[in-house]
Amino acid sequence: MGKRDDLIAKYARDIETKLGQTPDMDLLRKITIGCGPSIYSADAETIAGSDKSEVARVRDSYLVKKLGLAESDDLDGAIQSVMDQYGSGNRSKYRAVVYYMLCRHFGKEAAYA
Repeated sequence: MGKRDDLIAKYARDIETKLGQTPDMDLLRKITIGCGPSIYSADAETIAGSDKSEVARVRDSYLVKKLGLAESDDLDGAIQSVMDQYGSGNRSKYRAVVYYMLCRHFGKEAAYA
């Protein structure tokens, strides 16, 4: 297995153990690939849910641009909901997992078809 496959396995474990869900591995793989080289940087691989600029980046770059959602307060609420599900005590909120959860939340799996 390559480094990317190892990271996908790590993200799948997070979805199973921290979120209590069985991951859709095909969707998780596509989202992880879509994250590009950021998954290989410890800083860029994670999202700080308490950092307003980070939340704005997720909203603007991922939800609006990638998933094609209309900008609204509902987007920030969805991000906060995912952060709450992931757990405030969990410092390592992986970008690919957060994107995966948001994609599923909004039913936008087709964006990766």
